[in-house]
Amino acid sequence: MSIGTLILLAVIVIAVVYSVLIYNGLVALKHNVAKSLANIDVLLKQRHDELPKLVDTCKQYMQYEQSTLERVIGARSQVARAQQNGDIKALGTAEGELRAGLGQLFALAENYPDLKTNETFRQLPQRISGLENAIADRREIYNEAVNNNNVRREQFPDAVLAKFGNFPAFTLLQFSATEKTDIDVAALFK
Repeated sequence: MSIGTLILLAVIVIAVVYSVLIYNGLVALKHNVAKSLANIDVLLKQRHDELPKLVDTCKQYMQYEQSTLERVIGARSQVARAQQNGDIKALGTAEGELRAGLGQLFALAENYPDLKTNETFRQLPQRISGLENAIADRREIYNEAVNNNNVRREQFPDAVLAKFGNFPAFTLLQFSATEKTDIDVAALFK
């Protein structure tokens, strides 16, 4: 074998190894985005399971606040639908509606002293607030994974493999300014 052939083989081997490394890196990023979204889904499911308990407890005391309870129930359904469809933009909007409905529900609870003394009701807002904080943390991790994926798939030479290897860009989970305000559940019950 001539020296030229050896050099050509070495270049081909290096190019193949480099391409495999890029491909594997893109695969890892894609799966990291999916894992991050799955972690959010777990918390949303937990909160989804807690909300009927909260609504049922409130129904016993808040007969005149049906529209508020329906708003929470409707927003909960929107979140579930957006999750099921994998629609990140709709999920952000539905999350904002749910947070606003919960804020209104907790504010109205002030008018019901018997409700505020109910042990189940007192525990649920703390549980939901804890889940809200965990969702915010996971949302940050998800957005970081999406950003890493999207940046990497636009950089050369990764962009070439990303285009031909079915590596999609993902959407950040974003909320409007009004949806970003924190619901201070503790303050609502003081």
